Amino acid sequence: MDKIKAALRFTLVISLLMSCSNPSQTFIDLGWTDVGASYGTLPEYVSVYGSPASLNGKPVVAYIAVVDMKCADWDVWSVRSDISCKTDDAYKTPSQVYEDTKAPIIVNGGFFFWSDGNYTSSLAVSKGEALAYNINYASEDWVSVYYPTRAAFLQKEDGGFDACWTYAVSAECHYAYQIPADNSYEKDPLNVPSATFPADAEIFEARTAIGGGPVLIKDGRICDTWKEEMFDVGGVEPASSHPRTAIGITADKKMIVFVCEGRNITEGVMGMTTAEVASVLKDLGCVDAVNLDGGGSSCMLVNGKETIKVSGGKQRAVASAVMLK
Repeated sequence: MDKIKAALRFTLVISLLMSCSNPSQTFIDLGWTDVGASYGTLPEYVSVYGSPASLNGKPVVAYIAVVDMKCADWDVWSVRSDISCKTDDAYKTPSQVYEDTKAPIIVNGGFFFWSDGNYTSSLAVSKGEALAYNINYASEDWVSVYYPTRAAFLQKEDGGFDACWTYAVSAECHYAYQIPADNSYEKDPLNVPSATFPADAEIFEARTAIGGGPVLIKDGRICDTWKEEMFDVGGVEPASSHPRTAIGITADKKMIVFVCEGRNITEGVMGMTTAEVASVLKDLGCVDAVNLDGGGSSCMLVNGKETIKVSGGKQRAVASAVMLK
């Protein structure tokens, strides 16, 4: 009987390892190269790929980490802030986050800014606790104020993943939507989002979440809702080529985190638009995906080692980071 039990345990372990391995052929067929061995020992369920020299006819330097979420876990480090977005916490570089966590894969998270102190402007949820919120206003001239719903990539308590749009009226009144409020700087401001606007509001709930924007892919369809999320202003420059970071999920629960270089840090490589990132992630199989902070913030660490060359010459301290382990 003991031998039978041992054999069954062995079979179970082998089956689990096989189910948690990342089949690479799809990515290789698309021109990506498995470079994981360059970064030391990784879990069986984590693979890292370097991009072909060009994507859609454009010179690129990009990397993806592909992580089987049936076997892995993810979490978010973030400064803490209330609905005002101001924080007394210090930003951290991705390498500082790695020193604290030793997570095999780390990428920068959502948006932030400095005014009379440190501010975070993107949602962050860890272990069911909201550490920060998507900023709940926008303006082009500070005469007309808008109230955009902005992107979140999340995993619910039941394990399901989603890309959605959120709005926090307060910490106690926080909504998620499957469509964005149809805002535009070319129109008058719309109503403040609520339980009835946009349609089909739900109380926001997540075990883990990271905010950013725009939503790139929703339910298998490219949407790139930067106009509705009002990223015309504020430095995202969605229609221009820049370093980018993004996160997505495939139908079979492979999480894909993406970074690309830009700003000529490698000669001739200017970066990508959000539409181009959406197209790449769709080709890689993502059914939901969200753009994160980019530019000088874009950084991916694998076992603590940088993949892309960061555009500022050194890592930027950021307000949040995504960790996969």
